[in-house]
Amino acid sequence: MGAMGKRKPSRSNPRIAVYPGTFDPVTNGHGDLVARAAPLFDRLIVAVAKSSGKAPRFEMDERVELARAALHGIANVEVRGFDTLLARFVIECGAGVILRGLRAVSDFEYEFQLASMNRHLIPQAETLFLTPAEEWGFISSSLVREIASLGGDVSDFVHPAVQKALRQRWRKPGGRAGSAVPRKSSR
Repeated sequence: MGAMGKRKPSRSNPRIAVYPGTFDPVTNGHGDLVARAAPLFDRLIVAVAKSSGKAPRFEMDERVELARAALHGIANVEVRGFDTLLARFVIECGAGVILRGLRAVSDFEYEFQLASMNRHLIPQAETLFLTPAEEWGFISSSLVREIASLGGDVSDFVHPAVQKALRQRWRKPGGRAGSAVPRKSSR
């Protein structure tokens, strides 16, 4: 029996990968990783985590839609939201690979810990690490949010749909970007 209380599922497929993250928001660095990973698999599922504990600036549904816009046109890529344990989601998808990005050495310790835990929870899945192209290695969602919240230009770092959403999120009542406090959601 596996660590999740089930036998190793025979449906785990090494040609299906799950790329999980908060994607708050999705950046060109994420897009680069997806574009380079997609040809390695029959199906690549970009899994947008609800991540309530991280207090994302965008709701999960918004992040899913932004990721779909940013990744549109990349063959065999599917974007799905999830609000469960990653191990359960990977099993549900029948995936055999968890894709993770490593930007810098500083990411490694945390990612190694996650990979070790996932190996314990879902031993039938392997974690595969990819590094972004050098031009995207310095980009993070948190930096993009900070620049956008202060009225900076993030057009080099995100898809136009994401840039528009960020501008709307941090628009001052007078119509100008630059407020560090996000607008309240109409939900």
